[in-house]
Amino acid sequence: MIRFRMFAGSVITCLLSLFLLSIASGQLAPTTTVPRNEPLEKYDNPPAPPRKIETSPPMISQFGSFISHQVNVNASGQNIVGDAANECSISVDPTNGNKMTIAWRQFNDVTSNFRQAGWGFTSDGGTTWTFPGVLENNVFRSDPVTNSNEIGQFFYLSLQSDVNTSFFCDDLWRSMNGGQSWTLLSGERGGGGGDKQWFTIDKTNGTGHGFQYQSDDGFNCSGSGVEFQRSTNGGVTWQAPIVVPGGTDLGTLDVDTNGNLFIGGEGFSNFNCVRSSNAQIGTQTPTFDRVTNVNMGGSLGSGGINPAGLDGQCFLAIDRSGTATNNNIYMLASVVPPGRSTTDVMFVRSTDGGLTFSVPRRINDDPVNPSKWHWFGTLSVAPNGRIDSVWYDTRNAANNTDSQLFYSWSTDGGVTWAANVEVSNAFNPFEGYPNQSKIGDYITVVSDNTGGNVAYSATFNFNATRGQHEEDVYYVRVAPTTSALNLTSAVSRLTHGTAGTFDVNMPLTGTSGVECRSATTYNAVFTFDAPVTSGEVTVIGGTATVGTITFSGNSMTAQLTGVTSAEIVTLHTQNINGDGQPHGDVPFGFLTADVNGNRIVDRPDQQQLRADRGQPVTAANFRDDINLSGIVDTPDFQSVQTNRGHSIP
Repeated sequence: MIRFRMFAGSVITCLLSLFLLSIASGQLAPTTTVPRNEPLEKYDNPPAPPRKIETSPPMISQFGSFISHQVNVNASGQNIVGDAANECSISVDPTNGNKMTIAWRQFNDVTSNFRQAGWGFTSDGGTTWTFPGVLENNVFRSDPVTNSNEIGQFFYLSLQSDVNTSFFCDDLWRSMNGGQSWTLLSGERGGGGGDKQWFTIDKTNGTGHGFQYQSDDGFNCSGSGVEFQRSTNGGVTWQAPIVVPGGTDLGTLDVDTNGNLFIGGEGFSNFNCVRSSNAQIGTQTPTFDRVTNVNMGGSLGSGGINPAGLDGQCFLAIDRSGTATNNNIYMLASVVPPGRSTTDVMFVRSTDGGLTFSVPRRINDDPVNPSKWHWFGTLSVAPNGRIDSVWYDTRNAANNTDSQLFYSWSTDGGVTWAANVEVSNAFNPFEGYPNQSKIGDYITVVSDNTGGNVAYSATFNFNATRGQHEEDVYYVRVAPTTSALNLTSAVSRLTHGTAGTFDVNMPLTGTSGVECRSATTYNAVFTFDAPVTSGEVTVIGGTATVGTITFSGNSMTAQLTGVTSAEIVTLHTQNINGDGQPHGDVPFGFLTADVNGNRIVDRPDQQQLRADRGQPVTAANFRDDINLSGIVDTPDFQSVQTNRGHSIP
């Protein structure tokens, strides 16, 4: 997607001047608010002439535990020297997560910006990829968008044109064999679609099941203004365009569990979220019954870090997890905050069906620095409700251009987000331009219950002939990682009258410890290797209720009530210091009167109590003080007799 139209010669001259100026001054050309003029997504270079194809080894770029695999490789798995690929969209087969397809803008030679619809597929979870070619040879295409339905069919929506036309339309392709080959479903040429298109599929069980919805900026093929179209037969035919009230340009669509359609994007002066409740009713013409202005903390921009392109678009996604966050609506975009010329990744959410949205939250967690870029932000929601977000980030670059892919996630509906994680090596986004000074306009992620599948462009491959790196498409798997803040110990802590406080250790792995003392409230104490100021504890096994949670230094204390003797209660720790991550499951064994901790109340316990009877509590005998009186007395001995024969695994 390119955002505005000028005469081709003027554009090239202008961009070249700005780029050279930025190099000379050591500063990037400034970003600008996205203008609303006719797009430049046009056929202005013929296909590159045939050339001898050279190859090099495929790029596998590892950063820590994250491995990025090159996708745009030839039939032998080799890198194609001298081409370029960017603006990638990924889809995953929900019935088999090892099967994925990625679509991108394919430039056969960087000497021409003539682009075609490239794609690759994998059946081994992204370790190896096959790039069969393009949808149609020598057909100008751009803005690739893919999706999959619930039975694993892939769909590819493509913007296309040719030298004889001055307008652009969309057509839809389908693959029924895991992305190996594609069949044209609907040729909308001359009949619908437009630039900056996106689409979604209704995968709910309602009346709109299988319906496909798309929106675009309306330019060229359909008319003007942001427009919406619907297909009720799986994408074979599309109904007449409808203007979206308020405008949702450069945005995406999703469907909630009730079949309501939502579109989120930037209007002509602000961001909007619009709803259609009746798009799911095939016999009715879709109408939009709710239009909500959304404050994203800034506006979309173009230029600067991506000279001839966008710095990001708006993504909308809906939680369909069936959990407490079900039907939450999330919007995320890399925006230019007021008074700035660079971008931050900003997030908002709605918990009332798009009627209202939260205040914008900044997802990139580095200190506010007006010179740093956080661009191409995107998000996805996993079936279990976790939100994944990835973006490009220059925070670690002294030159403020070299970018890395960053990742964060939320497990509480976007209230808190995990500490940002770097998942790629740094790359220079200014290299490898295919006669067009941009690395596309977006990247994408699709989430499952354990992680996210990411398609992004980077310049890791070095072209020795041209003396610069190449733009290529990469796949990387991201997933929540273990926090740097580690759980080091867990104990049950109780006070024995005036004798003091004593702990029963609870091992973090293996067999639980045994808490033999009888209390109405137990204190489960978790200690970490750094200070703790917030966190969550939940019961995932056994009978107990978590009460007040307090924090002191490196420790977190959770009060437990309702504990039943002769059971194991397993406590789950998570979201420590707001990082959104799990930190371990700790089993607490509760067996009243098991003073010797052998997991059964028996004769040796009686013998131990008889020997220690009348003694004050010390660090050596505190387990004998079952009733917490501060002395080993008759009630303790009676408790052993009452519970004799009870045991835990």
